Amino acid sequence: MSDARISFTVNGEAVSVEAHPMARVLDVLRQQLHLTGTKEGCGEGECGACAVLVDGELVNTCLTPILQLEGTALTTIEGVADGARLHAVQEAFIAHGGAQCGICTPGMILAAVSLQQRHPAATDDEIKAGLAGNLCRCTGYMKIFDAVRHALAQAAPPSEMRSRMSAANEPRERSGDHGAPASERAGEFEGRSPSKHEGPAR
Repeated sequence: MSDARISFTVNGEAVSVEAHPMARVLDVLRQQLHLTGTKEGCGEGECGACAVLVDGELVNTCLTPILQLEGTALTTIEGVADGARLHAVQEAFIAHGGAQCGICTPGMILAAVSLQQRHPAATDDEIKAGLAGNLCRCTGYMKIFDAVRHALAQAAPPSEMRSRMSAANEPRERSGDHGAPASERAGEFEGRSPSKHEGPAR
């Protein structure tokens, strides 16, 4: 199969690339468009390091062929900030130490931005579910979680925040580890242990 010309927008800018239709979006972004903020972790769609937004939906670029981008609007980590002004999620990651080695950070931030757009007053459980597809090899989950919770709190209307806090303070039945304090569940989202999902050496 010969190369094809694929046209789409990246971070608000119209682009057109020539590539094999089945070339990975990850490779086209990094090698042709020089948008190296998008990282490769596992290469199998398991870690979320390569995640971007395509028409507002979170997508793993290591599994997506470039042909599928025709006519779409894509946002990478480079397009999250508004010029020199960081997005609230980015500011929260800095303030709460949510970025460590940096490999998972772009995908984590885009997952959090996607969550904020869909559920601006997300509960703690919804935050965990929203980040469940993104793995951190540095086991910095609680700092990431705190950063996302802070960013959502800054963006949510007061009425929604009151409802969220009320739900968070309701008594819950303990069932195994799910009833344990958050500090005892660091590194776990939806019951997944980072030690079981380590990607290749960086």
